[in-house]
Amino acid sequence: MSEHSEAFRDRIATVNEKGKRIWIFPKKPAGSFYNKRKLVSYLMLGFLFAGPHLRIKGEPLLMLNLIERKFVIFGQVFWPQDMYILAVLLILAVVFVILFTIIYGRIFCGWVCPQTIFMEMVFRRIEYFIEGDAPAQRLLDKAPWTFQKILKKTTKHVLFWFLSFLIANTFLAYIIGSDALWHIQTDPLGKHLGGFIAIVIFTYAFYGVFAFLREQVCTTICPYGRLQGVLLDQNSMVVAYDHVRGENRAKIKKDEDRAAAQKGDCIDCLHCVQVCPTGIDIRNGTQLECTNCTACIDACDHMMDAVGQEKGLVRFVSEEGIKTRKPFQWTRRVKAYSILLLALFVTLVLLILTREDFQTTLIRQRGSTYQMDEHGHITNIYEVNLLNKTHQSFRIQFRLENHHGEIKTVKAHLVLKPETELKERLIIRYPRSYIGNGSKKIKVVIYGNGKKIQTVKTKFFGPIL
Repeated sequence: MSEHSEAFRDRIATVNEKGKRIWIFPKKPAGSFYNKRKLVSYLMLGFLFAGPHLRIKGEPLLMLNLIERKFVIFGQVFWPQDMYILAVLLILAVVFVILFTIIYGRIFCGWVCPQTIFMEMVFRRIEYFIEGDAPAQRLLDKAPWTFQKILKKTTKHVLFWFLSFLIANTFLAYIIGSDALWHIQTDPLGKHLGGFIAIVIFTYAFYGVFAFLREQVCTTICPYGRLQGVLLDQNSMVVAYDHVRGENRAKIKKDEDRAAAQKGDCIDCLHCVQVCPTGIDIRNGTQLECTNCTACIDACDHMMDAVGQEKGLVRFVSEEGIKTRKPFQWTRRVKAYSILLLALFVTLVLLILTREDFQTTLIRQRGSTYQMDEHGHITNIYEVNLLNKTHQSFRIQFRLENHHGEIKTVKAHLVLKPETELKERLIIRYPRSYIGNGSKKIKVVIYGNGKKIQTVKTKFFGPIL
């Protein structure tokens, strides 16, 4: 490439040489890929807004309550005691992102990322509806502040703010739950002042992102855009311009033999640039601003079809595929990540399947020693912490597995409420003859509503003879 053709690497597409913002007015996309994106986006939006309100056995589909340290994934409640499962899940997610990027590039950013879905399929479409396509938006932006311009701009930003308010409430519902959010919305303001402030902050944060920051989130803020830069290789599938077929690019002329004139299939129409939501020229190669949204593919295919050329000048392809004309190759790195991903997935499934509904901690009372009465019975005092991970209440009873001793609780009636912890003291007594010398392993059986729910092992201490 010439020195001029490499100039795009000196700065991002949305900032000029003086460091000032270049406002992007992308042309409204259209085509088969865009129609598929709309279908995926609307399904994702439906799932996103419905997620906090969908229930599985009384629990939300997804909730990440950091305040109460309660995490719900597909109706399954996870507590801090289950962090090892969440840790495996996070590792799995990281490996999946790496593997997915190696194979398919940044297609997640263009098709699934909430930022892209809201920006391109909601806010941008409202903008097209109110202000028109890209040329009309440019003219309106440069026009003086007439009544019509004020009306359009005000209407757009009011709708933007209202949508940001809905997104903020939905986002908060994923953190604190839809029931808690409903109380914030319906109860007097003084009862949930912190929740109200959170809604206001989230609303203006989302409004600022979608009304002003826009594509800057993808190009300068989002860390995934930087991560993918070190993950992509020559075999990664990305949205790419076929420079072998397209160069030398030139405007189309009537009845011209482009092959004889040593001209490529690219007619330099700039449609691929005009529809790009981040303002880049895909013909410059893979760039950090590219989100693989496929808008340039639709634009190029439309123009190729219009001039009678073969589609696919811009398409999903690897750099190696462009050079060699070979299909996608499974490299050793991709295979290795695939094996690791499968192993982590199996581990995660096993951890979830073997996860117990109850977790019990049974230890001797701090600072206490055994006691022996005049009848030769030895007593130990224990502290028990019982965590209920289910949605049911249980009447709890403690029994010894053998019948040589006896066990008592401080409280006569113990009730373990759903998703709560029960703390109690146990008084266990055994005959001296049964304990032997020093200590003996015993088993405490826990019953809930008359059914055995868990067995805990501990040590019972006595005198050393």
